[in-house]
Order: sequence, then structure tokens, then C-alpha cells
Amino acid sequence: MPKRVVFTPDALNEPFGQAIYERVTALDLPVDIAKGNRITGLRGADERETYRIAKNTLAIVNAPPSAFRLQPIPPSADWQMNLAEGCPAHCQYCYLAGSLTGPPVVRAYANLPKMLANTATYEGTYPPNKSWQSTDTNRPTTFEVSCYTDVLGIEHLTGSLAECIQHFGTRTHGQLRFVTKYDQVDSLLDLPHNGQTRARFSLNADTIARRLEGGTASLEARLQALRKLALPRERGGGGYPIGLVIAPIMPIPDWRAHYTALLDRIAEVIDFPADMNVEFISHRFTPGSKDVLLQWYPNTSLDMDEETRAEKRNKFGGTKYVYRPEEMREMKAFFYAEWQARFPNAPILYWT
Repeated sequence: MPKRVVFTPDALNEPFGQAIYERVTALDLPVDIAKGNRITGLRGADERETYRIAKNTLAIVNAPPSAFRLQPIPPSADWQMNLAEGCPAHCQYCYLAGSLTGPPVVRAYANLPKMLANTATYEGTYPPNKSWQSTDTNRPTTFEVSCYTDVLGIEHLTGSLAECIQHFGTRTHGQLRFVTKYDQVDSLLDLPHNGQTRARFSLNADTIARRLEGGTASLEARLQALRKLALPRERGGGGYPIGLVIAPIMPIPDWRAHYTALLDRIAEVIDFPADMNVEFISHRFTPGSKDVLLQWYPNTSLDMDEETRAEKRNKFGGTKYVYRPEEMREMKAFFYAEWQARFPNAPILYWT
């Protein structure tokens, strides 16, 4: 629960913004109406205080015009359509560090219905760059809504994920994808998704989840939520297609044993036929994200030693640090073999 909820005047002019206002006031949360359409009062004396203030603030704003010009987001999906920016979790490897400007406040969008209507113009279009997605132009176009937030972590406050699921449930050429580290899925079970939403859960070895993923649901709680969403309707579940995002994979001491235990537990929980796939993502960081993370979490035990990593450059000249090629090959071989032995009918979408 945030300690402060701020609405901009423009957001309150939107019917969906009014619906969010009703939700948060029903929860007895302190609400402020901003004088203008900028959110102020987020800066503290230093970065850590700014972090605390921002992480305890939920801002309801209108997405800017640029949000209606969707960007490719391979390999996650064809297009990125954000229902919010900023995340309520406290993951010490946070991939948003350095990628979003300003304090890490959660900004949820009150003009979401207009953004969803806009996705119809992208259905049947596919980014020019190749990804794991099939090049079949008859397949549905996929939209990712959780690049910059944990959509389930704010759902009790906004109702935005349900809005998205119900919208895509009416589409035949557009499909929704989201990923979460939370577990409060009961409100999603009876939604008319019509198989057009793939619900994905971010999972990791339990020792990593407990040590580095603050403010999130436990690994076991996530697995039980995954089971609820995947179970057929006639067995009391949501009947959703599901996905697993094993990330960020780290070669910690005894990593094979830790990740074997994770994969075994997944097999125990998903012990019924399910429409499931998996994505494998190894840990990486940039110089900018490292600087921000060390200000947010100065006592972190996260390994960000550039000397033990390989340097990788993107086409824009940016640098990120990934594991060395021999480590990547070893981990990839392990995960592919172990996954396929347990889930031969659940495709591996990619390793990165």
C-alpha cells in the first residue's frame, strides 16, 4: 500500500481515472490532487531518501502522446504498451534502475482505455527486427504491458490489468502478455480472457528470491498463484495460458542444485497439461544501473564486479556486463536439458 496517492487534474478528467480514485479512497489511502499535471514533492535530501519517498508514492497521471507510438520489445513481444511506469517491488538487481528518468515513483495511467483502443491499429503489424516470434503474418500480434512495472503489484489499487485482460479478450488478432512477482490473482480468475492473455511469473532460485527480491511474494506463493491461473475453469482455476520467466539467472555457489530444486518444484505444482512456455534470462547490468543500484541498496550482496564479466555493446554504443561466454554456454546447456526433460511440450522461447 502506498503512503501517498497523487492524482493530476487531467487524470481525474478520465473516467478510468475516476474509477481508480474510487478504488483508492475505498481503501482509506491518503489522496492528494495536484495543482498541475506534474508530480512534485518526490525529492529527498539524498538518493536513498528520494528512493523511499518515491517508492511510497502512487501517481495517477495521463500517459503522454509518445505512449501511443508503440515501440518494438523483442524478445518479450512484438510491441510494448505500458499501463504504468515504476514498480512497487524492491529487487536489488532492478532493471528499471537507470532506464527510467527521475525518482522511481509508480505512475499509473488514467487514459488506459484510450491506449488499449490504440493497440488495434498495431494488430497485424510486426516489428522489422527478428525475434523469437514466428514471422507468420497470420498469427496474433503480441503486446507486453509489464516492461516498466509489476502489473499485479498495483492491480488492487488500479484495476488496470483487469481492464487490459478484458480488452484483449475481445480481440482475435491481438494478445496480451504480462509478468509478475506477486500472487494476488483471485480477481483475475473469472475474467473473460478467452485465451488471449498469457500470464507469466518471474521465478528464481529460492535463495536469490529471498535475498534480492524485497517486497515481493515468496517463491512458493508465486507458484501457487501460477497454478491457480493455469488450472482449467472446471477445476476452479482461470484457464490462462501461462509462462515462466526464470530470471535473473546467476551462477551462485551450488547453482545447479538450487535451480534443480526450482525446476523440480515447478514440475510438482504444474502437474497437469497446461499451455506453458519459458524464457531464460541471465543477470546483466550497465555502468549506469550499477551506480543507481548502489545508491538505492548500498549494502547489497549482488555481484556486480565488472572484472568477472564480459563486456557487450549494443548498436547505440551502450555497454552492459554479462557473464563470460563459457559460463553462459554451461548455464544454457543445463537449463535447456533440465527443462526439456521435465516439460517436453513447453517451448523454450529464448535464452539471453
